[in-house]
Amino acid sequence: MAGPETQPRIIRLRLTDFRSYSTLDQAVDSPLVALCGPNGAGKTNILEAISLLSPGRGLRRAQGTSLPRKDGRGGYAIITDLASPTGEILLATALVAGEAQRQCRIDREPVASANRFLDHLAFLWLTPDQDGLFRGAAGDRRRFLDRLVLAVDKSHGTRANAYEHALRHRNRLLEDFDTAPRWLDAIEQEIAELGVALAAARLETVSRLSALAAADAEAMAPFPHAIIALEGELESHLATDSALKVEDWFRAALRDGRARDRGAGRALVGPQVSDLAVIHGPKGEPAAQCSTGEQKALLLGLVLAQAKLIGQMRGEAPVLLLDEIAAHLDAERRHALFAILRALGGQVFMTGTDRLLFEGLGAENRILSVVGGKVFDVAVA
Repeated sequence: MAGPETQPRIIRLRLTDFRSYSTLDQAVDSPLVALCGPNGAGKTNILEAISLLSPGRGLRRAQGTSLPRKDGRGGYAIITDLASPTGEILLATALVAGEAQRQCRIDREPVASANRFLDHLAFLWLTPDQDGLFRGAAGDRRRFLDRLVLAVDKSHGTRANAYEHALRHRNRLLEDFDTAPRWLDAIEQEIAELGVALAAARLETVSRLSALAAADAEAMAPFPHAIIALEGELESHLATDSALKVEDWFRAALRDGRARDRGAGRALVGPQVSDLAVIHGPKGEPAAQCSTGEQKALLLGLVLAQAKLIGQMRGEAPVLLLDEIAAHLDAERRHALFAILRALGGQVFMTGTDRLLFEGLGAENRILSVVGGKVFDVAVA
């Protein structure tokens, strides 16, 4: 992986009519950037704006129409100056009032989608909403995994969207009892090909991450390492058979399950019903059975391992967005976290209510005070 001096870094952030900000023009040219201020001051809004420089709906998964400032003109703009090994790059995304889709630009030139931003930087994030990840719905864990896969395989998002579209198409065909079997055969062929490719990409990433987490357990202390596995019928077949054989099996399973799936209103086999199983490595217990504090530490350790894996596979560390990350950590774990983040070499944005949580961040880093939608520099301890 490249050294810290050659890692992509956002050096300037400009917002117009985004959430609580009418305008913001802020230098953020530090490896670690901490945003401090009371609840509701607008800290997470900054993280969310940055997260929209990636495919999808950002760290809050908000609908685009909810993002413009309430008293604004109906749209918003997010512009960043990115320092990269090849020079400075301008990345921008905006929603024009009255339009449904946001626009994306690189160096002021329009690009088809936010997928193109992945050519320049990748993101990972951790928010308080993810605290219940191990006890929550399997779909949340699949999205968590897909965010990692997307950071190292920019075609993964397109593949996943095409798969979901094909599933919806099949559901509509099943609702019509007069649909000719050949139409179902055709869409099920597409579903089988996309579904196996989707599952294979997830499995490869899970295998790499699990191996890295185990090998790097000591370096990540005091954050426990996770033992992870992708569980599902399709994934079980991929463990022993070739992709072509599994495509044949999946296609047959879809064909034989048409009556069942028609009654359920959805396909009951495939990567859309798989689950990410997580074990607390040092304890050997399922993450869902661990205490709340253990789950938070395990989740943070998993994200740190993800960041390191992305750095190894891309040659560049991802930008990390850590919302309210330090509040539940004691001083020893906070200092350990800062040391690990510095060692990863990428840029990190963190939020917290108290600037004392970021003591020991390092003089080369930046603490910003966020008060009433305004941002101010403060001294770094």
